[in-house]
Amino acid sequence: MSTAGPLRLLVDGLVFPEAPRWHGGSLWLSDIHAHDVVRATESGEVIARHHFSDRVSGLGHLPGGDLLVVSMIDRCVLRIGGGAPVVHADLSAACGGFLNDMVVDARGNAYVGARNPGGGAEGPLDSIILATPDGEVRVVADGLQSPNGSVVTPDGSTLVVAETSQARLTAFTIGDNGSLTDRRVFAEVPGRHPDGICLDAEGAIWFGSPPTGEFVRVHQGGRVSATIPTPGRWAVACALGGGDGRTFFGVTGINSVANITRLGLDRDADATSDATGEVWVTRVDVAMPPPPG
Repeated sequence: MSTAGPLRLLVDGLVFPEAPRWHGGSLWLSDIHAHDVVRATESGEVIARHHFSDRVSGLGHLPGGDLLVVSMIDRCVLRIGGGAPVVHADLSAACGGFLNDMVVDARGNAYVGARNPGGGAEGPLDSIILATPDGEVRVVADGLQSPNGSVVTPDGSTLVVAETSQARLTAFTIGDNGSLTDRRVFAEVPGRHPDGICLDAEGAIWFGSPPTGEFVRVHQGGRVSATIPTPGRWAVACALGGGDGRTFFGVTGINSVANITRLGLDRDADATSDATGEVWVTRVDVAMPPPPG
């Protein structure tokens, strides 16, 4: 069994935190209903806050360092370099509903989860959209249900995505042109709802399971080797990072589900959200994977 210490509060005062990422010695995360991307130190000091006009979700960095941000309702990926955000890729023609989480690989390919009308828990109508470094857009996997957090293995060969409503993690082989093939089940997690995920150096995946209030470490095939409970809070998403890669960052929320239901896709109503969110930390015994290459 993997071990983890008790959770300690790192950052509070958030609304609906999501998509934590450790990059460049900092923790980056989205605050969806606040329309903010937040950057914090390992000790919890918020050192930057980027505000947007839309809800923001998945984050990732291009090889050159620019930040990519999913703009959910506008259905595009924004890029932040040295100035104001610009549109990196417009995904609206490939997504009929809204965009969600994203992973960016070492080549700069961005894989974005798309939610389409009638999809999610109701049917396999959702997809993964690829946005290449030069902004080309195409659907690379369809027939999914509620694609959410995703990771790419360090060798760049495999993408794993959480299908939240289906209680499973699904893997694909990544082709030389960024295509996804050989769809297969990485792990079934019955009774749980995998949301945001991260990979560790042993190839296991940590995921947040919001309604069951726990972070879970699962191996290929479905063996669970550790859990971190979050009583009374949604366990939304997680990341590994810190100076030695063994700091576990878990983002949680209170009253999140009620607000998602009430607000729907009306981003102008987000200011009325009464949800609250936090970032918690603990130490784990298996670090994040080494960087690619």
